[in-house]
Amino acid sequence: MAQRRRGAELEKALLDAAWGELADNGYARFTMDAVVKRAGTSPPVLYRRWSDRDELIRDTIVHILKASRPAAPDTGSLREDLLALMRHIATEHVQLITVMYAHLASYYRETGRSPSSLFDPVATGRAAALDEVFDRAVDRGEIRSEILTERIKTLPFVLLRHEILMTFAPVPDHVLEEIVDTVFLPLVR
Repeated sequence: MAQRRRGAELEKALLDAAWGELADNGYARFTMDAVVKRAGTSPPVLYRRWSDRDELIRDTIVHILKASRPAAPDTGSLREDLLALMRHIATEHVQLITVMYAHLASYYRETGRSPSSLFDPVATGRAAALDEVFDRAVDRGEIRSEILTERIKTLPFVLLRHEILMTFAPVPDHVLEEIVDTVFLPLVR
């Protein structure tokens, strides 16, 4: 007999099932019933936690962004730290970024939310990871802290996201190096 899931284990199973539905079927065909079936549970279990699909989708996105956040690398140089992060994202997160932007267009339109409302860097832990990379670079004397606005810190990742959305494929290394070497580093040095 299968052991009954509870608490955090059950919530993770529900959110993972919801992510699977989003990734496989997109927002338009996303239903609470499909999540229940995929998670192997009952409707009351799901509805006790989320009253509607948009609330579930928002929590699913935050959950998957937290779970997929790579650790902040420490290679000894800002260039290599950025490239390590970008290589991970460029290969491992293509599906995530595609789902977030292409599959959820109707969600954004219907709920009035924007992708930035789901990509909250504090909630997902991304802000702390990026700050760690940049703080080490400042400590090593590679860049000046007064130059690092939030927009500048995110610039290489915005350009990376653009590349992924233009191809829906992993981004080649030479493109990552071009973003870091010809756009970002000259800007901050």
